[in-house]
Amino acid sequence: MSDHDDLESRFWGNCVSSLGEEMKQLVYLDEMGFQYKKVWHAGGIAYDGGGRSFVDIGGGPVSVLLKFENRGPSMVIDPGQYPAWVRARYGKALIEVEQEPGEAYAKAEFNGQPFVFDVALVYNCLQHTGDPARVIANARALARELRVFEWIGIPAHEGHPHELSAEKLEEWAGRKGAVKQFDGVNGCFGKAWILGGG
Repeated sequence: MSDHDDLESRFWGNCVSSLGEEMKQLVYLDEMGFQYKKVWHAGGIAYDGGGRSFVDIGGGPVSVLLKFENRGPSMVIDPGQYPAWVRARYGKALIEVEQEPGEAYAKAEFNGQPFVFDVALVYNCLQHTGDPARVIANARALARELRVFEWIGIPAHEGHPHELSAEKLEEWAGRKGAVKQFDGVNGCFGKAWILGGG
């Protein structure tokens, strides 16, 4: 585990208090083109996966996939060392977990067979990685569609060894995205590069 991966694991601590990050996830999901629906369970909010399969690279202990209903086979890839109950929670939600960095994971299997996901998700992750270009390349290899929400223009600092830009992200993703400024919605501040559906 790299120093920045270790710092990220320490940021999450015992993973019990995650509301602040999960509120931001609602913004990420909306901007990546997913719409919530009101339900009578799960805190009143769920997202319809449309039967699609998902891989969340860098999903941490509270992947957005926990908020989806009607999902096909799904996986979280993250190098973090989290409490055992986090993995058990993913298991209850039928989400597989690979404790590896996104740079190291480019081929998925289910039931011993090669598998290509419908959608790869990368959000608020790439600043923490050793090689963000490799993470995006792997995401593109793992899935038919890529959706991204990444903060840009933040100088590199401890635990965040990269300053991302729209130009770099567009080069790596092979597609033009949108740039949007956030001024406090659900705790989101700053400029983000977004690649939604379509």
